[in-house]
Amino acid sequence: MKITSAIITAMPRPMPDGMFDPMPEVIATFEDGSSKSLFTFYPDEVSFRASEFIGLTEDEAGSLFHRKDVSFLQS
Repeated sequence: MKITSAIITAMPRPMPDGMFDPMPEVIATFEDGSSKSLFTFYPDEVSFRASEFIGLTEDEAGSLFHRKDVSFLQS
């Protein structure tokens, strides 16, 4: 099932103050109308645009996160 829309939650500040503050979250809506939180991420390591997720499956969205995370870690 493919993603038809996605939102990335906004944080009150550009960066969390501490390790227990909430991180941005990617929430996807699928072809059947269901919505699901896909993952949270550290905004100082990777960034996303909601449009990057449209047309992807949940697994493909996870792979996108993985590729960006590995790229950051190898830089």
